[in-house]
Amino acid sequence: MNSINYQRQLEGIIARHERAGEVPTLLLHSCCAPCSSYCLEFLSNYFRITVFYYNPNIYPEEEYGKRVEEQRRFIAQLPTKHPISFIEGAFEKERFYEVVKGYEDCPEGGERCFRCYELRLEETAKLAQELGMDYFTTTLSISPLKNSAKLNEIGEKLGAIYEVAHLSSDFKKKNGYKRSVELSNEYGMYRQYYCGCVYSKTQRDREIAAREDNS
Repeated sequence: MNSINYQRQLEGIIARHERAGEVPTLLLHSCCAPCSSYCLEFLSNYFRITVFYYNPNIYPEEEYGKRVEEQRRFIAQLPTKHPISFIEGAFEKERFYEVVKGYEDCPEGGERCFRCYELRLEETAKLAQELGMDYFTTTLSISPLKNSAKLNEIGEKLGAIYEVAHLSSDFKKKNGYKRSVELSNEYGMYRQYYCGCVYSKTQRDREIAAREDNS
C-alpha cells in the first residue's frame, strides 16, 4: 500500500523556495483545461509556469482540437500572480498506438494507461531539460481515476534520467478535484466525458449504454 504523502512533499518544496525568496520555473504537462484549472490556480502562486500540452492519445482529432483550444482559452482568462506561458507539443498519435500495442484491451487504469503516462511524461522531462526548467510535473494526478503513486514513480525515474527535478504531486488532495469542477463551471469549460483515447471512449460508451439499458 502506498504511504507516501505527495501533497506534503509538494508543500515542503514550496515552503523551502518561499523561505529563500525564490520563484522556480515549472514545466507543467496538462492533459486538458478542466484538469489544469486548480493546478494552475494553486501553482501559479509559487512557480513561473509553462504549460506543455502533449497528448497524442486523444481521439478523434477533432476532440484534440477542442481540448487544446480550451486549454489556451483558460490560460488567457485565469488571473495569476505569476504569468503562465503555453507550448503545444506535436500530435503524434502513431507514437501512442505504438506504445500501447498489445495492451489495447486493458481496462482503464491499467498497464495501457501507465504506458501512456510514461510517453507523455518523458516528452515533458525532455523539454524541461532543453528549456532549463527547475521542475516538471503533470496535472494527471488531479483525477480520482489516475494512479498518483504510479505517476510520481514514473516522474521520479524520468527526472533522474533527464536531470530535472520532478515535482511531487497529488493534486486531488486538499479538495483539488472539487475545486477543478468548480472552476470548470465558473469558466464554462468544455468537459469531456472520457479520458482521451479511443479505448477509454469505447469503454465509457459501453458503460453509458449499459446504464441506459438498465434504467
